[in-house]
Amino acid sequence: MVPGAWVRALTRVAIIAAMAGELKPLVRGWPHERRNGVDVWRWKSDGGEWVAACAGAGVDAATRAFAEIERDGAFDQVISIGWAGALGEEFKTGKAYWVAGAIDARTGERFRTQAWEDESVDSHPIDKNKDVARVGHPDLFQSLVGHPDLSQSLVGHPDDCWLVTSARVADRQEKRRLAATYRAGIGVGLVDMEAAGVARLAQMRGIAFYCIKGVSDGVRDQLPDFNRFISANGRFQLARFVLFVLLRPWYWLGLMRMGENSRKAAQAMRESLLENLDGRGAITRRNGYPNLKR
Repeated sequence: MVPGAWVRALTRVAIIAAMAGELKPLVRGWPHERRNGVDVWRWKSDGGEWVAACAGAGVDAATRAFAEIERDGAFDQVISIGWAGALGEEFKTGKAYWVAGAIDARTGERFRTQAWEDESVDSHPIDKNKDVARVGHPDLFQSLVGHPDLSQSLVGHPDDCWLVTSARVADRQEKRRLAATYRAGIGVGLVDMEAAGVARLAQMRGIAFYCIKGVSDGVRDQLPDFNRFISANGRFQLARFVLFVLLRPWYWLGLMRMGENSRKAAQAMRESLLENLDGRGAITRRNGYPNLKR
C-alpha cells in the first residue's frame, strides 16, 4: 500500500514495465507510439501526465524505457510495474503487491521504496474481493489488523515484502535458491528482472521510487525455460516459443494457468494504481481519466 503523501503534488509520473501485457489494462485508450524500440503510452490532463513505457525484460531494457521517456522531460516519480514470480506460498498468483524494497541479485544493492520511508499513512479499507494485497508499510499494516473485511486479504502476507531482481527468469529451482538466500533475512517474497534497475535510476536522479508487482507464477509452478526465448535486447520471441510449446503438451496446462494468473495480476495492478492515485495524482476522475469504468 502506498501512503497518500506520495501522490499529493504529482505533475509527471513514469511507469516502467517489461511487457505490453503488464500495462494493457492500465493504458487501454491511451495514445501510443513506438520510438527507438520502446513502446510508450501517455495520458495528459490539467493535473499532469502519466507516461508508461516498456522495452523488454531485464534491467538493460528497463533502462532504455526509462531513458526514452526521460527525453521528453524530467518526471517526479517512477513506478516499476509488472509480473513477478512468488518465492513463498503466501504470495498468491493473480494478486498484486506493493513492494517495500528491491535487491539487485548481481550486486547485492538494496533500494527501499518511498512507501517504506514515508512516516505518515493515509489508510483506507481494503475490498476483500479485489486481488490486491497491501504489504510493505508497517504502520499501515498495523492500522488494518482486525478490520472485519480484511481477514482474507491479509492472512499470510508479511508487512515487509521485498523483491529480488534477477538477471534471468527464475524457474522452480532458482526460486528455491533465491528463497533460501533471502527470505530468512528481510523476507523477500517476489522475484522479477527489472525493479532494482529502475530503483537505481531513480536514486541517481533523486526522485521517488515505487514498485507494484502482480504474481504470474507460484513458487512450485513447473514451466518452460523462458530465458531461451528472450532476445539480447530483452524482447520475448513469441513465434519460437509457440512452436516449442506445441511439441511439448506437458506444459500446456501450466501455461494456461499462468496466462490466466497474468491477466488477473495485470488487472489487479491497474486497480491498485488508480485507487492510490485517484483524486491526488496527475490523473483523476475529475479531470477525465478514461479507464476508471469498464
